[in-house]
Amino acid sequence: MRAALIAPSASTAAIPVHVVEQGTAPAVLQALGARAQAFAAASGFDGSAGQLLLLPDADGALSAVLFGVANATEPGFAVGDLARKLPGGDFRLEIAAEAQEEAALAFALGSYRFDRYRTPSTRPAPRLVVGEGVDLDRLGLILDGMALARDLVNTPASDLGPAELCDAALRLFADHGGRAHVIEGEALLAEGFPMVHAVGRASTRAPRLLDAVWGEEGHPRVTLVGKGVVFDTGGLDIKPSSAMALMKKDMGGAAAVLALASMIMAAGLPVRLRVIVPAVENAISGASFRPGDVLASRKGLTVEIGNTDAEGRLILADALALADEEEPEILIDMATLTGAARVALGPDLPPFYTDDEAFAADLAAHATATRDPLWRLPLWRPYESYLESRIADINHINTSGAGFAGSITAALFLSRFVEKARVWAHLDIYGWNPADRPGRPLGGEAQAARALFSLLAARYPRR
Repeated sequence: MRAALIAPSASTAAIPVHVVEQGTAPAVLQALGARAQAFAAASGFDGSAGQLLLLPDADGALSAVLFGVANATEPGFAVGDLARKLPGGDFRLEIAAEAQEEAALAFALGSYRFDRYRTPSTRPAPRLVVGEGVDLDRLGLILDGMALARDLVNTPASDLGPAELCDAALRLFADHGGRAHVIEGEALLAEGFPMVHAVGRASTRAPRLLDAVWGEEGHPRVTLVGKGVVFDTGGLDIKPSSAMALMKKDMGGAAAVLALASMIMAAGLPVRLRVIVPAVENAISGASFRPGDVLASRKGLTVEIGNTDAEGRLILADALALADEEEPEILIDMATLTGAARVALGPDLPPFYTDDEAFAADLAAHATATRDPLWRLPLWRPYESYLESRIADINHINTSGAGFAGSITAALFLSRFVEKARVWAHLDIYGWNPADRPGRPLGGEAQAARALFSLLAARYPRR
């Protein structure tokens, strides 16, 4: 995606792209001359949102482009659609200077293609010459993080098991001078991660827990925890095939956390970053954990299993307990956790949970500013009664029988494993774009990573 953007000095003949709306298209066409007006009329172009007009010169070569959006003054992410609509070549956007950086980001995000398993295309890709003053370095580190996450989510589980997911994190931290280690298989029991082990033990690919750190010890501690279920069959409470088709994306929380970590390290934020990823495959065998089992946890709480298809909160609970032990200033977990969140808010608007009012307001503001949408839902404590167990300290799912408040009760369960962090936030993301949208191609997505990076970069600016 970074290659889709070039500096002004790198191109001598960029084709202008006039971003218009229905109200401004006639004036732009008039300024371009009678030939352009006639060609637009013949083509049926009136500046409607999404319309593209390629204007030829007298020799038939491309001389200019018109692209319709809803609001030409603030096009937002709409120009991200140009990356898949334009032919090869270098282009420049004729828009206000203050809109250039967001437009460049949208264009680059829209240029993403997952082509690991496809015959390489010979079609040249369009490139955008960014406007003067656009911070290409900052855009580049954001794009690198987003590409990493998208590639991980899009990779089939046959090629991305717990080992491969951890290896990606190990490479990332090694590249930035961090350090990391992985606890594997039976060692998880000895090291105090019984629920991570229980969820992953049925697979032929051993469960793991990655623990990585970067930055100076004296800096504020920011810890990220990501759900790394590389594939989720549902366990003995097996999913139907229709619900299993996208379960390669059930490690989307881990991918988003790694995207955010990549941005933090590349930007050199003055934090002591820690990333914890429990990486498992929720498979089925004679070793599978069962409904009705009672599991020990790192926290010391016993957990009754209400449904083996709610495995993500189990591995997160052990990881959050570990993270909480060193009392981080900010502790954030991200997970493709509940279908209930999708029912409530749909795939494009992930909910987040926190008891910290200042952090909630800050995150909401940065989500809006970065067009990386989030919506706060409440940690409604009366619903903790839904998690009661008759034989253990807690059940990990809503056992009321009504199926209410699935995303909230999942967040409440996780909250039982966090006590010492100054700020804790839980994000229940979808991790997937179900259809092509401007700047958001169909496939894996690191939802909330850009919003969180914006927040952390503002809180911990480089000196």
